[in-house]
Amino acid sequence: MSGDQRLEHIIFRSGSLFVPKEKSTLQKLLSLYHPDREKMYEEYKPIKMAENQLDILEIEADAIIAARNLDIDMMEAIMRVEIGSEVSKMSSKELKRDLLIYAKNNPELFLDLLNDENIVLRNFGIKATETGILKLSSDNRTFSWGSNNRKLMNVPFDEHPYSALAAWFKTDEGMEIYANIEKQLK
Repeated sequence: MSGDQRLEHIIFRSGSLFVPKEKSTLQKLLSLYHPDREKMYEEYKPIKMAENQLDILEIEADAIIAARNLDIDMMEAIMRVEIGSEVSKMSSKELKRDLLIYAKNNPELFLDLLNDENIVLRNFGIKATETGILKLSSDNRTFSWGSNNRKLMNVPFDEHPYSALAAWFKTDEGMEIYANIEKQLK
């Protein structure tokens, strides 16, 4: 460098630093050589931002389209995860509206729930418990028949009761009980 050199102030406006195109040396320092690059600050990259936003919009669109095409039982199963037993009191229009809103606001979680193979079985178990066909003990460790208190299964330690029930419904004994409960729910 030749001549008198002095440092200029760097001014942040609204949390952003704008470096004019005339200051190519400062641009190069900040974008290539600064040791805190990508730690304390990041360079504005509109193409990368557009790609990220596009990915998010595509996931959101997939979730909304999937939500529109669901049958009422699957809607109920997914919304039961979000709002619990209130689902039983909702009309089908309220359920569909809430599901579409849920899919729009939480598209990745919605798609995960949609692809969860046990969600329908968990919902089935919850409905059976709510109607009194099955009974869950107060310590959440045992499922029994609601009519005669005969024990059906024990919930393994540190497992959610309805997830354990859904897995149990896939066993030979559980499939027979599932068919019996299904007849009673209809």
